Amino acid sequence: MAVLRQHLTDLGMGDPRTLLQSGNLVFKSPAGTEAELEALLEAETERRLGLRTDFLVRGAREWSSVIAKNPFPEEADGDPSHLCVVFLKSAPGDEMVRSLVAAVPGPERISAFGRHLFAYYPEGIAGSRLTISLIERRLLIRSTARNWNTVLKLAELARL
Repeated sequence: MAVLRQHLTDLGMGDPRTLLQSGNLVFKSPAGTEAELEALLEAETERRLGLRTDFLVRGAREWSSVIAKNPFPEEADGDPSHLCVVFLKSAPGDEMVRSLVAAVPGPERISAFGRHLFAYYPEGIAGSRLTISLIERRLLIRSTARNWNTVLKLAELARL
């Protein structure tokens, strides 16, 4: 994570901070849209570090919106480790989301808005058939997921 923080500093990002060892970053950007920052980070990470990876950037306003629009507030309060936000590279179409919902025969509940998918796993995440692999195959979009506890910790780290 120290290499990643230094990499962002070298790219002109201010105050880069990491949470855990999973690549979660919070930083200040001098300018640029989220899409521009993603493209810059992806290109420079490959060029400078030899690592080809996706970056999914969310600004402070969008991060606040994710928290405010949580469709599962009771689950967030009572069972936050089983509530995940799946951060998507782009917004899926309604038909794609319906296809995903139809592909999961279990008790999981899904709600999508914009570039985010909320998934509640009442029986736990480990044994669920609603995996990142399935989500990406059905939506045709790259993604990453964080449980609600991590979403809130990142918000705190960013001081939202």
